[in-house]
Amino acid sequence: MFDLIVLFFVSLVANTLSSLAGGGAGLLQLPALIFLGLPFSIALATHKIASVALGLGASIKHLKNGGYQWPLVTIMLIGALPGVVLGANFILDIPPFTAMVSLGTLTIALGLYSIIKPSLGLVESLKNINLKGYLVGAIGLFLIGILNGSLTSGTGLFVTLWLIYWFGMSYTRAVSYTLVLVGIFWNGAGAITLALQETVQWDWLPVLILGSLIGGYVGAHLALAKGNILVKRCFEMMTILSGIGLYIKAFSL
Repeated sequence: MFDLIVLFFVSLVANTLSSLAGGGAGLLQLPALIFLGLPFSIALATHKIASVALGLGASIKHLKNGGYQWPLVTIMLIGALPGVVLGANFILDIPPFTAMVSLGTLTIALGLYSIIKPSLGLVESLKNINLKGYLVGAIGLFLIGILNGSLTSGTGLFVTLWLIYWFGMSYTRAVSYTLVLVGIFWNGAGAITLALQETVQWDWLPVLILGSLIGGYVGAHLALAKGNILVKRCFEMMTILSGIGLYIKAFSL
């Protein structure tokens, strides 16, 4: 019972922050599962399934706000889902140390890039909304999809920054796309693929899912109410903390 209470509060905090920043729930949730005794592969599969609830919780608020462009929605699904499945099939063969250190370095770089670009994502100015732009955008999302399928810690943050950099979205808009499409569809595809290959800690999932649903909704509410500056600061904090967390996990294996 104590373990379940701890998991609920960890899940609630992690997913609230993740819903604000556009990713990074694995910063707290995945290490907590490992700390409580699950092997890395089982913890990863369990967390991936629970993370779908983050997208569901956030979508309740974000879908009401609307403003989605169907061509972007299409490339985020068709362009990226094959990468998600590919990554989920290969993750169990990659040494965890190598994977975590590499992803940690990239994740910290995202936060630093946002910090040195103070105006990035604060004002929406859509660009590359044409065939060439969609194709390049789809390639970028496919590569990020591989990371999403293989390593769940912080890869939504990559999607958020790619949508801001390539398509000119604001932070709030990019987070909305990330949480709804990545949270539900990308993570759903990765969860199914991993669950077919690895054991899942099913008795812990109800608590994790409840924390994810509530956290996703609360974070989405704050993001829409407070605007881009709060979301940008949360994004920068979560990327740097996610990277440090991945380093710590890698060197403690």
